[in-house]
Amino acid sequence: MAMVRVTPTEIAVGCDPFTGRPRSVRMGADLMPIVRIERVRDESAAYPIAVGPRTVFEVRTPGARIRLAFQHRTRRWLVEGLDPDPTELMAAA
Repeated sequence: MAMVRVTPTEIAVGCDPFTGRPRSVRMGADLMPIVRIERVRDESAAYPIAVGPRTVFEVRTPGARIRLAFQHRTRRWLVEGLDPDPTELMAAA
């Protein structure tokens, strides 16, 4: 399936203290471990002035693929995209 863009929403992300990479995501009451980091895009050299520098991570959790953005100026994590795991949807059918 394709990544579905969502309205950027602030979430809680647990990070590795040494590398700063995301380790877990808390969405509401659910705490999901990050199984794999699929892509990292560093936008600290070229960015819109209004938004500021950021780093975008595409991560895999047990139930979905998520696009996370860390805004360096405000030090906030945002969810920008979701892709439900297609194998989970086929198992439900």
